[in-house]
Amino acid sequence: MAELEYIRWIREQTRQHPRVLLPAGDDCAAVKWPNHQPLLITTDMLLEGSCFLREAGPQRIGRKAMSVNLSDIAAMAAKPIAAVVSLGLPHDLPQSWAEAFFLSLQAQAALFDTAIVGGDTNAWSGPITISVTLFGEPTGKGPVTRSGAKPGDALLVTGGLGGSILGHHLDFTPRVKEAQLLHQTVELHAMIDISDGLAADLHHLCQESGCGAEVWAEAIPISESAQRRNDINSPLHHALSDGEDFELLLAVNEADAQRLIKTQPLKALGVNLSHIGRFTKEGEVVLKEPDKSQPLPALGYTHQFGQ
Repeated sequence: MAELEYIRWIREQTRQHPRVLLPAGDDCAAVKWPNHQPLLITTDMLLEGSCFLREAGPQRIGRKAMSVNLSDIAAMAAKPIAAVVSLGLPHDLPQSWAEAFFLSLQAQAALFDTAIVGGDTNAWSGPITISVTLFGEPTGKGPVTRSGAKPGDALLVTGGLGGSILGHHLDFTPRVKEAQLLHQTVELHAMIDISDGLAADLHHLCQESGCGAEVWAEAIPISESAQRRNDINSPLHHALSDGEDFELLLAVNEADAQRLIKTQPLKALGVNLSHIGRFTKEGEVVLKEPDKSQPLPALGYTHQFGQ
């Protein structure tokens, strides 16, 4: 069973609850909080050997563990508030490693004014296992979901894509500030962070919004790391499928897109915006190159199990 099939099955089994404002399907869930605005909740689990290698060091691993959750909060254009952390640590792991890991986790949280308020720690004979749950709150216009893209909307992306395995997957900056600035500047119709891959996450947006999309190959911002990958795949293929870019993929109306591309409001934060396509009425996702147009499958990373 593939991860997405399992998630679909879980969603089918989940009953509605009156306090759930946004159920599973976005980067965060949202629940109604008494006498308060909605509470946003997201969680990510990182496994040694799959999400990181121990050789990367506790500082980089701690940074990533917090950042992947911060990136989910960014995808909702929300503000992170607090986190809880659960760890499964091998019996032979030095205490100095565990301490350095937490200090890095804490430092990354502090950069975004986020408190670590608790969690759980266990020791076992397996690999390092890290689970972080992050709580956040919407900013002024409310949370941005994956389901609001409309035919004719422009498709924009932050930063460069591809080649994250060369280090970016550990050292990226979650686009929390960028998302909030965009949310203040224009009306964001839909947004997602690119964790599985540009093509895969675009399929997620289209599925939730009931749209198709066309992507312009020549407009995709290919990172220097993707250009340096020396294998059988092209830099474009890496930009479409590598995943763990943790950039923002967003839908806005065409007029707002033109304004954003012209003014580049994220330049002050060192981030570029690119207009890479548009949403369509058709359900298909298409890649348009200068000499051809073809269906774009949901290229990207998928967890597999139950084989």
